[in-house]
Amino acid sequence: MEKNLWNQTNQWSEELIFLQEIIFKCELEVATKWGGPVYTFNKKNIVGVGGFKSYFGIWFFNGVFLKDNYNLLINAQEGTTKSMRQMRFQSIKDVNEKLVLEYIKEAIEIEKKGLVVQPSKKETITSEFLNNEMNLDAKLKKAFEQFSSYKQREFIEYIASAKQEKTKINRFEKIKPMLLENIGLNDKYRK
Repeated sequence: MEKNLWNQTNQWSEELIFLQEIIFKCELEVATKWGGPVYTFNKKNIVGVGGFKSYFGIWFFNGVFLKDNYNLLINAQEGTTKSMRQMRFQSIKDVNEKLVLEYIKEAIEIEKKGLVVQPSKKETITSEFLNNEMNLDAKLKKAFEQFSSYKQREFIEYIASAKQEKTKINRFEKIKPMLLENIGLNDKYRK
């Protein structure tokens, strides 16, 4: 198994290969997303695997719909993650192949049924500071308006999240050339 983002400590190579062997017994295809393996059905994400500091595991992208009769699933980011659920392990001995296969097969059936959690609408945010700066520079305002609403929101959140005026000014100075060159705040992280 090649090094990937989801094996952060590189201590779980054997364990992750074991999980992958289980996954390959199902009708899933492997793709690389977010720097690690993701297993798909009809190009829809079903499961992923990863190793972290104190555990390795498998996550189910639509795990919220799984029955979880054995209480094996957790929501790793309560309040943030709405749909994804994880199964965590500390050693290969903890992995019950039969149960993992049962959960994966149920996850595939959920995908076949088309069940998904609809994302909630984000509340509208504004930045008085950014609005004032845009009103002072028509060229900058026009450049900002060329971005998709998603990318505009990233800029607004970046400025609005600063607590001090000094930080807002520094951040604004940083994004000004990006705006004029049509470079999104997080474009360097996107492919």
